[in-house]
Amino acid sequence: MQLTERHLAYWQALLRKTAVLLAIWFVVTYVVGYYAESLQFDFFGWPFAFWVGAQGSLVVYVLIIWYYARSMNQIDKEFGVAEAEED
Repeated sequence: MQLTERHLAYWQALLRKTAVLLAIWFVVTYVVGYYAESLQFDFFGWPFAFWVGAQGSLVVYVLIIWYYARSMNQIDKEFGVAEAEED
């Protein structure tokens, strides 16, 4: 089965959005966490390394999930493949 230009554009948009969000996830999980201990300052009364490990990464993960769901719905609507909304 041949994919049309519209199918390819749809998948490219999805893959591009997913790749960017996975890159953000990787940076928050590994890069910031790895270097956070060397950043010696207080953040809201706690050491920054503790805050990143205990709270900061979780906040970013929730924001990534929210943004992913919202943007995927917009892309689906743009390409006419959105699910029907139930009232």
